Amino acid sequence: MEVIVSASIVLYNSDDVVCKAIASLLKAKIGLKLFLVDNSPTRALETKLAAFINNPQVEYIYNNANVGFGAAHNIAIKKSIPFAKYHLVINPDIYFEEGVVEALYAYMEINKEVGHVMPKILYPDNTVQYVAKLIPSPIDLLARRFLPSFVFKKRNKTLQLECSGYNQVFEAPYLSGCFMFLRMAALNEVGLFDERFFMYPEDIDLTRRIHKKFKTVFYPAVYVYHEHGKGSYKSMKMLWIHTVNIIKYFNKWGWFNDTEKRSINKATLGQFN
Repeated sequence: MEVIVSASIVLYNSDDVVCKAIASLLKAKIGLKLFLVDNSPTRALETKLAAFINNPQVEYIYNNANVGFGAAHNIAIKKSIPFAKYHLVINPDIYFEEGVVEALYAYMEINKEVGHVMPKILYPDNTVQYVAKLIPSPIDLLARRFLPSFVFKKRNKTLQLECSGYNQVFEAPYLSGCFMFLRMAALNEVGLFDERFFMYPEDIDLTRRIHKKFKTVFYPAVYVYHEHGKGSYKSMKMLWIHTVNIIKYFNKWGWFNDTEKRSINKATLGQFN
């Protein structure tokens, strides 16, 4: 079967949940090539996942170092450019039923102006994850991370576009990196993940760059499950990595003089008036 969709999962000492992600992808009734890009300190996962790695649809890549989220996915994307029309970036804690990849492929084939589409993302208990968002400001990210949730509740609802109801198709300039179905032609035009970001803001940055040239769309006709660990809320090391990379993001796009962000966010909210 001709490969038309490539996919990548970045591994780092991943637990058993990654098996559900891999199995979900390999159930797709479409030409698909899966890259497992391992940033772990040892090759232990190569043995653990041997049953999947021996599948001809799967290619395992060991990096000998933790190169970061975006850089690892870029390895797979670069390998896919010669043959794939679309590339799917997913987290190891994502899983879904049959038909999801096929439905997103069909949507992108019909809607040529869309460069990036994301399905509805659910917690395992079927509640909605609000992961289609406005472009955040420094205050948004600081308040969300360090202030009590009730202080930021109203602004957070706006930032997360909860006014949409998450039951309609809409454009959003920031779609979570947990599941990114990307048009390869869009990546060829705007570039891949910015590797200056080790992890966290690379999804904001890439969606934003695609949004300037193509539509970036939330498509709730299909859904996936995301276990969502929120690592920076549990580890001081991950909090430090998060903070450093957010600073790099605002150094790139502007701290308080990002007029483009204000214009994009206003247009996004205008869809729901």
